[in-house]
Amino acid sequence: MTYKKPIVIGIAGGTCSGKSSIANILIDAFRYTKSITIIKEDDYYKDQSNLPMEERVKTNYDHPLAFDFDLMTDHIHKLIAGETIEKPTYDYTVHNRSDVTEIVHPSDVLIIEGLFALYNKEIRDLEDIKIFVDTAADVRFIRRLKRDVKERARTIENITEQYLNTVKPMHEQFIEPTKQYADIIIPQGKSNTVAIDLLKTKINSIINENVL
Repeated sequence: MTYKKPIVIGIAGGTCSGKSSIANILIDAFRYTKSITIIKEDDYYKDQSNLPMEERVKTNYDHPLAFDFDLMTDHIHKLIAGETIEKPTYDYTVHNRSDVTEIVHPSDVLIIEGLFALYNKEIRDLEDIKIFVDTAADVRFIRRLKRDVKERARTIENITEQYLNTVKPMHEQFIEPTKQYADIIIPQGKSNTVAIDLLKTKINSIINENVL
């Protein structure tokens, strides 16, 4: 059987814009017809095992330098080439990579989801469809506040300080400008069903082209 390159989809956007929700919608839409894999950028935060906890919490996690793009790029290249990878996972409660890794097999559709999914040129050039999820800043902040209190054991004071000091300025400096690279901009995240349906149609057309 002739090997076919997977369809690579990049989904970028600000914190809590709805990137993961849209990725999950696509996974549900295509899981029964094609194998589909998601690579979450957060799992590629740099290893900080050499730093004590009090130093890890000071890291600017919304700056591109917080990510190991070299490893992420290498893994994406391998998946596109039909190879299996051993992907790191991240533990938000300790601000470091987990001891658990994940075996990821190549698939027909590969989704790359994260703040900087359209930032790194080498990764961006591998993406067949580039998406930017555009959600209002106040909505994103409220979602982040609820999520980090519930899921990441953070305090309201810590979340607010981090948002004002790093998340908001880093979004304006690094993430918002990557909107220019998007093939599709989806306002309002998963509630924009028209945009999502159009996206599904486009992906399906590429899948059908690859079958021919």
